[in-house]
Amino acid sequence: MRYAVDGAEQFAGAVAADLPVIVATVATLPTDRAGIRIAGNAAVRSLLQPDGTIGTIASAALGAAARPVRAVLYDKSAAMNWALGWHQDRTICVRERIDVAGFGPWTFKSGLQHVEPPFDLFASMVTLRIHLDPVDAENAPLLIAPGSHRAGRVPVEAIATTVLHYGISACLAEAGDIWLYATPILHASDAAVRPRRRRVLQVDFTAQSLPGGLEWLGV
Repeated sequence: MRYAVDGAEQFAGAVAADLPVIVATVATLPTDRAGIRIAGNAAVRSLLQPDGTIGTIASAALGAAARPVRAVLYDKSAAMNWALGWHQDRTICVRERIDVAGFGPWTFKSGLQHVEPPFDLFASMVTLRIHLDPVDAENAPLLIAPGSHRAGRVPVEAIATTVLHYGISACLAEAGDIWLYATPILHASDAAVRPRRRRVLQVDFTAQSLPGGLEWLGV
């Protein structure tokens, strides 16, 4: 798949050489929840510098102003083997609530302030998934509907038919691979058939500033 056409692209072995450092950096994070949102973590932030491999991939998609604005560690295993239905990511993480036209509703996730922005802003973002473990067809790969990022904000009741229209691809990976995708793409994940550890560091990037005094929380 190609990002320009499908809204998703694999970068095989992109951080294979850096994998021991990345694994050590996230090793101190909790593993008792499906997703650990990361904020104020200088060690993780250092992995995402603009001149590093991860930052360079984001900049190629968004331009030189690309910067990380949200990071989540997913640590799926036999003990934590969840499924996630088809959906679009719809929220961004900000420092504090400031009511601005077009932004809402507001929610708290893991104690962090989130809000749904206008779709145009959300559509200008990309997400990178840095794979710390291999992911085969039986170990809960990310499923995407290629091209569905071009469908705009999809109503919940229209998601199933939209996925049928665009089709489904599984994002298989080796440890050290990166998957880049358009943040609004429809995606899902089944529970693993043969669960093994499947750690993914997922990072949202943008090149946009927020209006009305809103600030990205960042990483």
